[in-house]
Amino acid sequence: MRCCSDLRALLVLVVGVLTFASSAASQAPEGQQTESNLPDAPAPAAIFAPVAKPIGYTPEAERTELHNYLYEAFGPYPLLVSAVVAGYHQARHNPPDWREGMAGYGERYASDFTIGAINVSTRYALAEAMDEDVYYYRCACTGVWPRLRHAIASVVIARNRITGRPAFALPGVAAPYAGPLVAVRSWYPDRYGFKDGFRMGNYGLMDYTIGNIGLEFLPSLTHTKAKSFVRRFHLENRHAAENAKTP
Repeated sequence: MRCCSDLRALLVLVVGVLTFASSAASQAPEGQQTESNLPDAPAPAAIFAPVAKPIGYTPEAERTELHNYLYEAFGPYPLLVSAVVAGYHQARHNPPDWREGMAGYGERYASDFTIGAINVSTRYALAEAMDEDVYYYRCACTGVWPRLRHAIASVVIARNRITGRPAFALPGVAAPYAGPLVAVRSWYPDRYGFKDGFRMGNYGLMDYTIGNIGLEFLPSLTHTKAKSFVRRFHLENRHAAENAKTP
């Protein structure tokens, strides 16, 4: 791909020089065509300049990313969500091999919290390795359906941090499966296998999609005091970008 790009740039440069030369030759009297009649050819530096980022797009600073990662993986929000999910699993006796009562709830809570931390860590690690911005940016569009389509599409579409261009969001798609697959191979009962981890990952991807929909619509529906309370206790989902609208 790099060779093809360089070849195209070279052809553009050659065509530009020939075009300027023929234009100057047609305008100057015969025998008096000199180099002074030729306009300057485009500089190679301009041709090989990096693609400009879309106007209005600014990736999060590294310090902000670290702060968001710690809160999204280990902060009050995942602690509270894990408590609710563990209670649901306790009521459903899932997994049925585990104990009941507070001992069983503790096992399920530790499991759910660890799965969530692995998922978030995987998403941030892959994003860092691939130079992708996986934060959620609210849609600048209006209307329920366009905003809903944007929220769902943002699950599989991210931005390249360098160019700002859309890219396939492998970190966001793969991360929900990381925690469940580790769980079924590590601390879940032996009868659980790859299919169970994949099934649990599907639920995780669905939860991530619902989370994006919430990030799109809830800020405009939530009362100002409620927003202040949620932010003060760090209960908001941290994968929403600070500059939370798409350019």
